[in-house]
Amino acid sequence: MATVEASDCDGKGQGVETSVTYYRLEEVAKRNSMKEIWLVIHGRVYDITRFLNEHPGGEEVLLEQAGADASESFEDVGHSSDAREMLKQYYIGDVHPNDLKPESGSKDPLKDTPCKSCWSYWILPILGAIVLGFLYRYYTAESKSS
Repeated sequence: MATVEASDCDGKGQGVETSVTYYRLEEVAKRNSMKEIWLVIHGRVYDITRFLNEHPGGEEVLLEQAGADASESFEDVGHSSDAREMLKQYYIGDVHPNDLKPESGSKDPLKDTPCKSCWSYWILPILGAIVLGFLYRYYTAESKSS
């Protein structure tokens, strides 16, 4: 475990001291019992021991992932934005940079939530409706002329 102090500006010109605790994957792997459960999700370490009995999917699901990187399983389930927000209260630190896999990185899962009002989700249905409208007008005009 290592703690690193970082100075950050809070937007008002005042520096704010923040510290990040780094954990090695070996240390996380030791926390895999009913008494203490740690998970890694997107390069961040979470102590979910208190949440074990409250998890809607049951404690068995969490015990299977205990002490390991659960990023893929977490995303496969499709957790809601509420679940991602709830994850913040169990955050205890980050995975040590030497232990991070290049593809996993230290991504913030809250920033990866899908856009709910993106125009790209609506473009195909709108284009389809326009094409159907033109086809309808064409065929109704054809039937009137014959």
